[in-house]
Amino acid sequence: MEIIFGVIFHFIGGFASGSFYIPFKKVKGWAWESYWIVGGIFSWLIVPPLAAYLTIPHFGEIIKHTNGGILGLTYFFGVLWGIGGLTYGLGVRYLGVSLGSSIILGLSSVFGALLPSIYYNFYPKAGKDSFTEIVTSPWGQWVLAGLVVCIIGIILCGKAGMMKEKDLAAQKETKESAEFKIGLGLVVAIISGILSACFAFGIDAGKDMAHEANNLWKTLHPGQGEFLFQNNVTYVIILWGGLTTNLFWCMVLNTRNKTFGDYTNKKTPLLSNYIFSALAGTTWFLQFFFYGMGESRLGNGASSWILHMAFIILVANVWGLVLKEWSAVSKKTFRTVLAGILFIVISIIVVGYGNSIK
Repeated sequence: MEIIFGVIFHFIGGFASGSFYIPFKKVKGWAWESYWIVGGIFSWLIVPPLAAYLTIPHFGEIIKHTNGGILGLTYFFGVLWGIGGLTYGLGVRYLGVSLGSSIILGLSSVFGALLPSIYYNFYPKAGKDSFTEIVTSPWGQWVLAGLVVCIIGIILCGKAGMMKEKDLAAQKETKESAEFKIGLGLVVAIISGILSACFAFGIDAGKDMAHEANNLWKTLHPGQGEFLFQNNVTYVIILWGGLTTNLFWCMVLNTRNKTFGDYTNKKTPLLSNYIFSALAGTTWFLQFFFYGMGESRLGNGASSWILHMAFIILVANVWGLVLKEWSAVSKKTFRTVLAGILFIVISIIVVGYGNSIK
């Protein structure tokens, strides 16, 4: 039952992440950097401490007496992840919601799942699965098999993207085809995919804070299992790092592109722009709110990260179909992206099975 709830929580988180960019499409008359940072203020500054306040009494005290080295490392991974998040937005812009999310999050799932376990191979830590343990155990082999299937799905989605570029090039230019840039998009996607995995590293780096929140909760609620919201205190620090990166770059773009006027431009629908940006930012944060709940039920960082990313890829591709991002392509291209989505769905089932036999 714990496994089932874990998978459900990861699906809800994946749905939130795979859907967060949709409200941004309703923003009118603002430059990308303007609506991105407004959404980010909610994602990284307002909502995380609010979520921690509502779920972890005295979360601020936990942060205050945490070792400075732990806080610094957690924040540092947040800064690196922030670069990944920043380039995620650009990747989606150049490749579309469906293809951009598939490549970026697929790479993130690979690096986020494997690198921590490789690290624990050299620096063992109680309660953490090393790469050797994953490779040599039946459940771990199923998880790795699921990861391989997920990678195949990503490759198929990438191939579909290249086919899409050829299809669009043969047609009259539209707004979608004008923004679709496979070369630049792939470079941005690779950078984003690698650095986005740093969120998983940040969660590991700040695990002492989550453990303290978990132990305090278990003292007050004996015999009720693990604390669902233990990671919320860690998110506060990681997301400060993400805010630092994104705020700096968006201010640079506002200055360079002379778009500071967006925030007060009465010729645009200001109220709705702020509302949709806030909705996008809040929806984005919910992915990790539910990720923490899912991880607390599955008890394995590698498989949790794979499931989380696979669900996001699945949802993002469904949105890509709903938004008709593939309507102007050939049947062969469409079948290729559907095959990629199918492989990703299978990977979710395989990883879920692996967890069930652990």
